[in-house]
Amino acid sequence: MASTPADSIDDLDETAAARGAVYATLAKAFEYPEESFHSAAADGTLEADLQACLDRTGLDVTVPSLTTGDDYETLAARYNDIFELSYSEYTDRTDGSLEAEGPPVPLYESKYRPDHSWNDVNLDLSRAYSHYGLEIDQETRDNHDAVTYELEFAGYLARREAAIGDDAASARLDFHDRHLGHAAAGVADRLADEPGTDIYGGFGELLEAFVRADRNDLADRLEGKR
Repeated sequence: MASTPADSIDDLDETAAARGAVYATLAKAFEYPEESFHSAAADGTLEADLQACLDRTGLDVTVPSLTTGDDYETLAARYNDIFELSYSEYTDRTDGSLEAEGPPVPLYESKYRPDHSWNDVNLDLSRAYSHYGLEIDQETRDNHDAVTYELEFAGYLARREAAIGDDAASARLDFHDRHLGHAAAGVADRLADEPGTDIYGGFGELLEAFVRADRNDLADRLEGKR
């Protein structure tokens, strides 16, 4: 996701900035893993850095185990199995009936919103991104409801709050309630039910816990209620 406005660094709110950094890390965690990501996950740097960052957010969230024993190829294959590859099986081999569905853990909000159409979810997100001068990276274009884009947007709003103030905090609270909270809970629930997730199970736990804690803190601060 590309942005047009530049974030100011004057009078930076370090708590909000730290939350923005956590969102950026979570967005990277749910992308196809790069070798640098694997190295940090394998040597414990990723887990340690995330905990240090969380300690500056003012939220009571603990990082679960995020150290992997996988080599790079195994971790990449695990990512594909969980998030990318569709599943199919023959329900009746005598007539060739085939049941097919998407990956075990879809990384799209609309997959967890049976009460909302794909078009409604994505149109609302498109308007939200455009309001802040943000656009989808044309080189890696995906649907607006991709979880990675939503996490990047939450991170952008946190950094904007750090630099500008409570208007961006109010927008982030609304974004949690309208979109990210649903996506985070859906992904976390699916990961909890999926065997063999390795560090991705931990990232699912962290995703749900951090999004919920950030949302509740914003509600307490801005509205005085959860």
